[in-house]
Amino acid sequence: MSYIIPVGIVTGIGLLAGAILTVADKFMGVKMDETAAKVLAALPGANCGACGFAGCQDYANTLAKDEEHVIKANLCTPGGDSVAMEVSSILGVEFEGASSQFAIMKCSGSQDRTNYAMDYKGHQTCKANKLFYRGRGACEMACLGFGDCVNVCEYGAIRIENGLAVINKNRCVGCGLCAKACPNALIEIVPEKTRVVVGCSSIDTGKDTRQICSIGCIACKLCEKTCKFDAIHVIDNHAVIDYTKCKNCTLCAKKCPTNVIHVFPKPVNAAKQKAKPVVAEPSQEEASVQ
Repeated sequence: MSYIIPVGIVTGIGLLAGAILTVADKFMGVKMDETAAKVLAALPGANCGACGFAGCQDYANTLAKDEEHVIKANLCTPGGDSVAMEVSSILGVEFEGASSQFAIMKCSGSQDRTNYAMDYKGHQTCKANKLFYRGRGACEMACLGFGDCVNVCEYGAIRIENGLAVINKNRCVGCGLCAKACPNALIEIVPEKTRVVVGCSSIDTGKDTRQICSIGCIACKLCEKTCKFDAIHVIDNHAVIDYTKCKNCTLCAKKCPTNVIHVFPKPVNAAKQKAKPVVAEPSQEEASVQ
């Protein structure tokens, strides 16, 4: 019976604390602006930060307070045009289509192209593996293949295939959660018009890369010398594309001796698209590109 008094005291404290919090919430809580509430309801709720704000609520509050309409209503990439149109209607501003984006994978090191440097038995996540020495890949910047990116994707746009994260461009909405989850920063969000991708992020010398990966960038700079638009340069021993300058001419890909610069097929026009069945998953060739 000696435990009854202590239990009673703890229960009483809990009830008192609950009452205090209830009163505080009623009198001190900040009520959400009606316009912000409507905008928030229109947003998809992914809280991905692709809009440049901390989350959907932060974006909604900012739009509601922006009387000069400096902040655009079409910044929600996952929501696309439909959300942009609804938000524009709520705010009473002219509709502008959302800027479509998608994620690309800057590594091509599948298990048939490179090897693991260790037999890792620890916690099966990319983040945990990266903390152990530098990760299990022979290449320090290789995809670790545990699927941290897969786990955060709400659109089923990523899968692990042959030890490598593969992105389905048709399903990706460019929210950027996968890019934030990758400890090696191998995923980049690019404009929808992008067709040329460097599938390597190696920081090793060309000589070392040849020994550990059959498709890695060897920093030969042939792509850099070929590009007429100053859009690609070798930085930290791998080619990097400036998508504000790239014209998708694909000359760099044609010159690449290791074929690590991949090219997406040209978009099919609407008439041809209707005539062909929609393929949900990319082909093996597209998978290697992504």
